[in-house]
Amino acid sequence: MSAPTQGLDPSVFAPYLARTRWFGGKGRDFAVTDVRRLGLLGTGDPTVDVLLVELTYADDGSTDLYQVPLSYYTDPEHRLDHAFVGWWEDDDIGWVHAYDALHDREATGLWLQAFGAAAEGPAEAGGLTFHRLPGQEVDLDVTGSLFTGEQSNSSVAFGEDSVLKLFRKVTPGPNPDITTHEALTLADSPDVAHLYGWVEHGDTHLGMLQQFLRTATDGWDLALTSVRNLYAEPELAAREAGGDFSGESGRLGDTLREVHVVLREHFGEETVTAAETATRMNARLDVALAVAPLLAPHEASLRALFDQLAGLGDLPVQRVHGDLHLGQTLRTALGWKIVDFEGEPAKTLAERLLPDSPWRDVAGMLRSFDYAAHAVERSHDELDEAALAELRLRGAEWVERNQRYFLAAYAGGDLEPDQRTLVTAYTADKAVYETVYETRNRPTWVDIPLAAVARIGASA
Repeated sequence: MSAPTQGLDPSVFAPYLARTRWFGGKGRDFAVTDVRRLGLLGTGDPTVDVLLVELTYADDGSTDLYQVPLSYYTDPEHRLDHAFVGWWEDDDIGWVHAYDALHDREATGLWLQAFGAAAEGPAEAGGLTFHRLPGQEVDLDVTGSLFTGEQSNSSVAFGEDSVLKLFRKVTPGPNPDITTHEALTLADSPDVAHLYGWVEHGDTHLGMLQQFLRTATDGWDLALTSVRNLYAEPELAAREAGGDFSGESGRLGDTLREVHVVLREHFGEETVTAAETATRMNARLDVALAVAPLLAPHEASLRALFDQLAGLGDLPVQRVHGDLHLGQTLRTALGWKIVDFEGEPAKTLAERLLPDSPWRDVAGMLRSFDYAAHAVERSHDELDEAALAELRLRGAEWVERNQRYFLAAYAGGDLEPDQRTLVTAYTADKAVYETVYETRNRPTWVDIPLAAVARIGASA
């Protein structure tokens, strides 16, 4: 890897990265150790320089690669002052003023034009390759608008038709968000936003263009509204409250089951031994205990649960979502859609591409219901302890009801004993992961997964 221009000082990226929402290395000392040009889009004001920035961390010497597209202008563009990165003399272009290209409507239009050129087959553009799926129409006469609030990637909406998602942290190889969406789109699944195309450099996926579900509502927001409605009507049970969510939970279970069916048909199914799976869960628990000592009182019950799992023989595994929760769902007028198939961000790409049990996705959703009730409860810190205890009881009723409807819909009825062991073990494994996450990032929230670990251990 070599710097794209002698005029570029790699150190300009450090302050730039520190102020972005999507940079995952905040709080760690790092150095920018390399910058490489992947491609150039456009030939004037602006030109977009798609860069791959390598970071090396001081604590362990590990490296990350981040995609950083910059829009270059000859003269300052004051409308983009908030996205200014630096200025220098580029060997190929000359003196440039560089801005974060995703904030620049003129720049983002260059991606859309390149996707338009790929309508009849893969199109090369400045060192990048753009692909389109057949039968997917794209409106090319619209401007882009950057989404706010995203954390791990950056997305730009083009009118009311399509969304460009650029992956910020990049790993060489195929991204499951693209390959999974491609399979579901080609199967004409009604349960996802259809994939329109993707952009790559060599064998590395850099971003994707997909259907924009403009009128959709975030599943997490809907669940929070349901809990708030319940808490606002203290005389009513969860089934009686105006915001009862159980019907939606059931439909969400149906949707997940259908998505798993399509993924199994396309990517196939393999088997692993339950003993292997239990060994991996125990290994994750070993690591978690070192990070989150509050798990120690529950270690014995968790090990016992994983021992039960180990006795189940062979387990079917397949392509799954891998990081499913209510925030990865959208409710539209036509039903639920599941989004963001990139997998758990903390895992390597190789790990995210491995087949896994569908019960991992189920467990993620079950834990998300629990988090929804606790998140709303935390907004009522003005209540005394007795009132909070009553709120928790009502929240627990809401959680149990929605988990039950979701599970029954997904499984097509009551769970078999082996299925119950599986879902309980995967839910415990997820709660252990959450305990580590909260310990590191939100210590005041660690009681939420710890309480779940305690409940699961007591019922195992």
